[in-house]
Amino acid sequence: MTALAQKAPVTTPEITTSEDTTHGPDLDEALWQAWKAMELPEGFHAEIIEGFINVSPTGRFAHGQIANRLRRAIDKHLDEGAYAAYQDMNVVHEHKVWFPDCFVAPEDSEGHVTNDGIGMEASAVQLIIEVVSPGHDGVEGDREHKCRAYARAGIPVYVLIDDHDGRGTVSVLSVPRPDEAAYADTHRVSYGIDVIIPDGPAKGFTIGEAITGPPRTA
Repeated sequence: MTALAQKAPVTTPEITTSEDTTHGPDLDEALWQAWKAMELPEGFHAEIIEGFINVSPTGRFAHGQIANRLRRAIDKHLDEGAYAAYQDMNVVHEHKVWFPDCFVAPEDSEGHVTNDGIGMEASAVQLIIEVVSPGHDGVEGDREHKCRAYARAGIPVYVLIDDHDGRGTVSVLSVPRPDEAAYADTHRVSYGIDVIIPDGPAKGFTIGEAITGPPRTA
């Protein structure tokens, strides 16, 4: 996921860690202003996750291939409904910002876009899917940091497609508990076994080999 991770360039009386991400509004605001002021080269994007600004490169071919398969398939599943699948767009929650591989939100975005037009409000997002990026930072970020961040924001369903877990796994996390930064229900299967989205507008959508491809070589 990450090519660079940095704390906000400010002095604050409380330093956060991955386990304790409670911090004051000054740090949140500093991170937010620093993020908005960043000028990244083409092919990079930045997110604010658990007290850090994370800068990531555009995904590799295999990563993008799965993400694009997902978006197309979910759009077909949602066809003629009130929701759509999105990519290449920020999701914003209380001065936190994420750049998911795919997410589901209302087709009619009026009233759900941030006032400054930076992205979609997290309150409108019903499902987020991340394809785990290679490397220690990428794996840890998608499996742990983003999982906690999405649960805190009350994202109803989080799906993790993980090429780097054995021969590949898909995890569907639902029933967020924001106060605990965790999901109460987790269903995890290996590549080659279908898994179904349990709730929300994408309920019944199946993730299988047509999206993930076959099990990876161990």
